[in-house]
Amino acid sequence: MPLGTLDRTPPPFFRQGPSALTRLVVFASLSVFLMAADTRLGLTGPLRTAAAVVLHPIERLLLAPVRGLLSAGLYVDGIAEAQSQVNRARAELTRQAERSLQAGELLQENARLRALLELRERLSLRARAAEVLYDAPDPYTRKIIIDRGSSHGILPGSPVVDEDGVLGQVTRVYPMTAEVTLAIDEDAAIPVHNLRTGQRGVVFGSPSSASMELRFVAANADVQVGDLLQTSGLDGVYPPGLAVARVSRLDRRTQSDFAKIMLQPLASPDHVRHVLVLEPIGLHQPARPGENEPSLPVHGKEARERASAASAASTAGSARPAASAPPAPARRTP
Repeated sequence: MPLGTLDRTPPPFFRQGPSALTRLVVFASLSVFLMAADTRLGLTGPLRTAAAVVLHPIERLLLAPVRGLLSAGLYVDGIAEAQSQVNRARAELTRQAERSLQAGELLQENARLRALLELRERLSLRARAAEVLYDAPDPYTRKIIIDRGSSHGILPGSPVVDEDGVLGQVTRVYPMTAEVTLAIDEDAAIPVHNLRTGQRGVVFGSPSSASMELRFVAANADVQVGDLLQTSGLDGVYPPGLAVARVSRLDRRTQSDFAKIMLQPLASPDHVRHVLVLEPIGLHQPARPGENEPSLPVHGKEARERASAASAASTAGSARPAASAPPAPARRTP
């Protein structure tokens, strides 16, 4: 073939065999026949099964990254949901615990208030309910502040009790609040009598050990551990029959003629919240000769001295006439 001459002859494939139309018809017919045969006889089923088995590892390998991403997303979502459920459960548990504590506090407060109401019904004196606000900021005394004062009718010298017994005495009154000196204060003195034997005495505070002491009792006196001491009503302040303390320790082997008797106060000032403020019984006692009105008792050092004198007189009362025993004097606290 000369150089530069264009060969226009068809390729060898198209120069041999049947024409393209013939091949199209033949292969189309073959396809239709195979599809019909496969539908009727299932000839290609084993081939599909073999191909699926061969291609399954490749398919799993290709789907592994996608499934990994989906699993990671589900794992993160599951952790977030679980954390949210834990937070909700903790919040609900906290609310349940708060409600449980509030219910317990309400039950205890209800029991205390019921006890106070029962005590108020038993008392013939007028009483006013009060709530303890806080302890007085004085490290050398034991005092509390209540939310009732002179505007509510609180008087100096008024006894203060709770459902367990005597708590203290009002020693200072303000318009809206009042100061209560506790029975365990070192300046407190309460005339009492032994419920078992009827023997009278005077109880003094002992703030260093949060206890009380029964003084001026003879070493051979009939006193036992566990004896209950109640107010005698001889001081013109506390009505008789209020529980004060119980004998906790008794020591007769002392160098003096008196036994050392330690008491456990029945009213706990560290846990009390609601109290009753009573009227001093001196307001309802007849005036002594020379006085125009009944007076309120003094409190503090003078009260301790007079209570000590009265106790010493009652101890030696068997050798002295009853008329010689000094009465429990009472004056209005300024």
